[in-house]
Amino acid sequence: MVPKFRAWYMPFKRKEKTPKMLYGKSSNILAFAEMFPDEYIVEQSTGMKDDNGNEIYEGDILATSSRIGRELLTDYLKVDWREDYAGFFCGEKPLFACLSEWDNDIKYPQTFPEIVGNVHENPELLEAQHD
Repeated sequence: MVPKFRAWYMPFKRKEKTPKMLYGKSSNILAFAEMFPDEYIVEQSTGMKDDNGNEIYEGDILATSSRIGRELLTDYLKVDWREDYAGFFCGEKPLFACLSEWDNDIKYPQTFPEIVGNVHENPELLEAQHD
């Protein structure tokens, strides 16, 4: 499998401006990021897809919902590369466990995770969850 990357062009790491997503060949993206490390944030594809068939990249935010009685609870989880485990995680679980429909830890019916945003364009999804 050829690794896939995406990059965010963020000159001067300005957070108030909407970052620009760059698409193209992996070699071009990595070359730009190498030449201008302060302007590009590079994220790798996990090789996995969400419930809608969209490729999941590190930095994506996944949503999954559980119904407890009549209440529907939605969790937002950021996809991260964990160097200590050499793998992709969402929250405290390995990504493959988050995407598994047969998770023994789940006591309530849960929806299959889907991408609802990313940390660059939708950081409020994660912030609201911690309030």
